[in-house]
Amino acid sequence: MDKPEQQQLFEQILELHKGILFKVAHAYYPDAKDRQDLVQEMMLQIWKSINRYDDQFKMTTWLYRISLNVAISYHRKNSTRHQKFSKLTDQMVDIPMEDKSDNEIKLNLLEQFIGELKEIDKALMILYLEEKSHAEIADILGLSISNVGTKIGRIKEQLKLKFSHLKSESHE
Repeated sequence: MDKPEQQQLFEQILELHKGILFKVAHAYYPDAKDRQDLVQEMMLQIWKSINRYDDQFKMTTWLYRISLNVAISYHRKNSTRHQKFSKLTDQMVDIPMEDKSDNEIKLNLLEQFIGELKEIDKALMILYLEEKSHAEIADILGLSISNVGTKIGRIKEQLKLKFSHLKSESHE
C-alpha cells in the first residue's frame, strides 16, 4: 500500500470508527487530558499497523484489539505516575448533585465501578456493553469463549454486590 492509499484508509477508519477509540479511552481515563493523550497513542498505533490489517477480520475487531492493547499498556505505564500524583475527584469531595436522575446516578456509578476493575476486566466489560458476542470478545482479547463467559459472569456479580452494598448503606 502506498502512502496516499495508507493516508486515505487511515482517515476513513478514523472517520467511521473514532467512537471506538473514545469509548475505550473514556473507560480507562476519566480525565480529558489523559484521554486525549491515550487517543493520540491509539491513532499512532493504528497508523503503524495499518499495512498489517488483514481484511478477513472485521475492521472493528482489529480496532478494538489495537485500542484496548494500547489502553492497557498505557494505563500500566502511567499508573505509577498517577499513584504518586492523584487529582482531586468528585468522589473525594462529596458534593450532592441534586439535578441528576436516578438512572444517571446509577450510570455514573457503573462507570466508576468499571473504572476500578483490572485492565483486562475493564476491556471485557467495554466490549460486553457494546453488545459484542462472546466470540468477538474472545477474538479481540485473545481469550477462549468459555473464559469470556466465565469472566463476564464473575464481573457482573462483583458489580451487583457493589450496587447492593451501596443500597444497604443508604438505608442505614
